[in-house]
Amino acid sequence: MNSQKSWILCCFFNFLIACVFGLLMRFMYLFPLDFLNYSFLLHAHSHVAMLGWVYLIVYVLIVHFFIPKEKNQKPIYNRLFWLTEFSVIGMMIAFPIQGYALFSIIFSTMHILLSYVFCRLVWKDSLRDKSPSQRLLLVSILFMILSTCGVWCLGPAVSTLGKQSAFYQIAIQFFLHFQFNGWFILAILALFLKQFQNKIDEVKFKKFYVLIIISTLLTVSFPVRWFIENDVLSYINVLGVLIQLGAFIYFYKMLQPQINYFKSTLDKSTKVVYGLALCSLFLKVGIQLLTLFPNLAEVSHQIRNFVIGFIHLTTLGIITGFLFGILLQNKMLSADSSILKIGVKVFILGYILTEVLLFLQGWFFFFGEGSIPGYFQSILIFSILLVLGLVLIMSSIIKRK
Repeated sequence: MNSQKSWILCCFFNFLIACVFGLLMRFMYLFPLDFLNYSFLLHAHSHVAMLGWVYLIVYVLIVHFFIPKEKNQKPIYNRLFWLTEFSVIGMMIAFPIQGYALFSIIFSTMHILLSYVFCRLVWKDSLRDKSPSQRLLLVSILFMILSTCGVWCLGPAVSTLGKQSAFYQIAIQFFLHFQFNGWFILAILALFLKQFQNKIDEVKFKKFYVLIIISTLLTVSFPVRWFIENDVLSYINVLGVLIQLGAFIYFYKMLQPQINYFKSTLDKSTKVVYGLALCSLFLKVGIQLLTLFPNLAEVSHQIRNFVIGFIHLTTLGIITGFLFGILLQNKMLSADSSILKIGVKVFILGYILTEVLLFLQGWFFFFGEGSIPGYFQSILIFSILLVLGLVLIMSSIIKRK
């Protein structure tokens, strides 16, 4: 079994476990399980999804697309991958049992330190071709390192001010903001741009690149404002969100001349997945524009359904959508397998149905309408589709010769 196939299978295994944790949480709303702690499970779900699925599959693709052949065969990449997986399995076991405590903190810290090793390797080994995708990749890595400053502040925050303090909460939001909007999304867009064979318009790229970096730095003020009452933060966020809109207008303009040719090279499943990812991306930009209205900005984090819906839009829609697209396009998943195609469709269906339900329930709460009848039963059933889709995708990887 070649390392790439086992790596990809391993990432999907982590994704499946994260989804099962999510399913269990939705199950517990209907049938409380005394032996499981909901918030411990939530920590397990989010850590394994972020660090076990997204981080590691991005690792695999960066090594595949950005590290030249003679360097990506180095044993260090394989060792580093499995060491990182070991830290993920540690989190998988420790978080559901003890939540944030000694062992889960050890494994999460180990993951961060290993990610620094990865940054160093990519910085050293990747092609220095000054291409748009290369530059985007390197800036995403800088954001990853920046995001971890938030984590290093957690210890001092707890010991000096406690977990309820604004400092502690802001440190977490700082980490999450730069992980998702800095590292993950930009790394994924770098991988996506790498799929375009033709030259990308340098002028439009440069505008996109500068604007996206500025907007990522400015929009961190949005979550910070939840814990610090200050109007200046709102204005900074407004500016950041508008600059982000500008960035994605240039992103669209930059790809527009190539879109038809690019589409003609893809099979149907890949087109659907990329379409989903791009729609989710533009939805995210749209939702962030809604936070320009102060009352909507206020409820955005008070109504839990909106928070979860938005996180899933980013992780399942944008990030996983692009990742599936890249894996399918490059035949890293057995593209002609019918099990795979069904699996991808089932997964997408589960994603769309759970999102619609989450946002719909959020709007019900917003207008004071209470709960949608059968909400918890429905979302549990729809979530099963996500797990089923992943099981089918994994079985197609295992069967692949």
